Amino acid sequence: MNKILTAMAAAACFMTIAAAQDDVQKATAEAAAAILEAPEAVQAAEEPNWWTNSFQVDLGFNQTNLWSWAAGGYNTLSLNSGIDAKANYAKEMSSWNNRLQLQYGFLWSADKANLLQKSNDLMYLESRFAYKTSEESKWNYTVSFDFRSQFSNSYDSYTQDANTGLWSGTLKSGFLAPAYTNLAIGMEWAPADWFNVNIAPLTAGYTICNIEELRKSYGMKLKEDGLDPNVGANYKSALFQSGAQVKINLKASVNDNLSYETQLVLFTDYLNHPFRYNRVNWDNKISWQFAKLFKVALNTWLIYDPIVLIDGQQKVQFKESFSISFTYLIANK
Repeated sequence: MNKILTAMAAAACFMTIAAAQDDVQKATAEAAAAILEAPEAVQAAEEPNWWTNSFQVDLGFNQTNLWSWAAGGYNTLSLNSGIDAKANYAKEMSSWNNRLQLQYGFLWSADKANLLQKSNDLMYLESRFAYKTSEESKWNYTVSFDFRSQFSNSYDSYTQDANTGLWSGTLKSGFLAPAYTNLAIGMEWAPADWFNVNIAPLTAGYTICNIEELRKSYGMKLKEDGLDPNVGANYKSALFQSGAQVKINLKASVNDNLSYETQLVLFTDYLNHPFRYNRVNWDNKISWQFAKLFKVALNTWLIYDPIVLIDGQQKVQFKESFSISFTYLIANK
């Protein structure tokens, strides 16, 4: 009897274990099926980078040494440096472009051994926000700001003191003397990435001159009528101007190494003889990149500003610079 009961108990245990195994197998199969039928996890899309940035550094050096040179001349040493930084944002119908250009150079010549003469000096900041009139349009509504000045004093007509041997010259410009600021509201036609024309009928800004002795030469007005016009302190330090501006930008690349860039800015003042007072700034740059880290560049600058007097007269200002320089560019894709 005990053997029968033992056998029955063993059989019951076996059946229970078998049933449990079936349940486990069934649950495992159902879980596997659920996993196979589940949709694949969607990988999160990377957030687009709406910014494109670049930072370029240029460093140029030139040296001349003469020994018993029959044609004459002086030993010279020159150094030019520059930074060109860009930060541009573009998303859907809006864009925001920013560019900072800094340049500085000096020249040493043996005939003025204890004097460093400035050969190049520029601070130029541009910022422009644009919004397309429609998705397919070539026209944008724009608001732009620009600032132009230089770092240090400039002199010409040098003379040497017979006793001390030191050189002195006539001061021509300096930091914020002059400086130009403009805020322009208008529209831009951009038929291609390499060409645009900005028309701003609402443009206002200041011409600034913080050096008293130069204010008369840069068109500043007397603080009060009747003051002595030969005293620099009697002139205001800034001149407000309001008018219309047209800015044309073109950048063409012949190939990956050779490029040409130009900007022409025309401004007429509503407050001071409109359409007779016209200011012109025209900058040109031709550059050829070779051997990856070296560049040959020709830059020209032309300025005509009728309120700026040079030797007491209105004159066209022109500067040209040719350089062979080391250049290094950092940019994101």
